[in-house]
Amino acid sequence: STLERIGGTPCVLIGLMSVKRTGKRDQVLKGLMGEAYHRALMAFPDEDVVVGSRFAAPDGLEAFKSLTEIIPRNGHRAVGEERAWGRRLAKRFGVDSGYDEQSFVVKEKGQSGFIDHESSKPEKISADITGLFANVNPKKAGVLIVHGWTMAESLVKLGARS
Repeated sequence: STLERIGGTPCVLIGLMSVKRTGKRDQVLKGLMGEAYHRALMAFPDEDVVVGSRFAAPDGLEAFKSLTEIIPRNGHRAVGEERAWGRRLAKRFGVDSGYDEQSFVVKEKGQSGFIDHESSKPEKISADITGLFANVNPKKAGVLIVHGWTMAESLVKLGARS
């Protein structure tokens, strides 16, 4: 992951994260995200932070469960600023040529980096989340670009060392 400002806004960009499929994979994912939040807290202590990544499968969205205002999400029509964030992230990830700002999907050749995580409880992934991936074709290396926010007060808790 990298920390940077996009248009002045603090961002955590997760380019590639792969979690080995073991019995402790959920704890590993939580630890990796905790480290990313800690780095963000140290770099941007009093600011709201956007977190963005690419996902090839719904399982990976477990990484973003602590974020608010996740875009895209089922039952929510993204407004202009939310779509603009999708475009900015697509450009930053180098996949803007194949990016659809309405669906947040990169149809092909988008898997140069993404969150690779297989849920230990796939039956608990909601149909709403699975539905977001209806237009993602993994055979063509398609991905969904997702972003969410962590407010400054939440970041203090998420980024705290145990």
